[in-house]
Amino acid sequence: MASGFGPADGVQDTIAATLDNAVDHARSQLERSQSRPSRTHCLECGEPIPEARRKASPGCQYCIECQASHDKRFHDSYNRRGSKDSQLR
Repeated sequence: MASGFGPADGVQDTIAATLDNAVDHARSQLERSQSRPSRTHCLECGEPIPEARRKASPGCQYCIECQASHDKRFHDSYNRRGSKDSQLR
């Protein structure tokens, strides 16, 4: 007999646990990056990193332009739509 909208087979629990693990991992990466000193020059292009950026973003390793490039590459490879066609490729 159906009992309404409750969890039928633990799928929601699995999704919640996966999300919790992802959040914990992201927080640990953030704490680790903020504990190291900021670089004075960009790791990729060698340009000086402004003092204001180093204060605003502790532990930064890249200038704003290079960081934006890294972020774009990471996010472009992530499938946010989750369509079945893209998952089968």
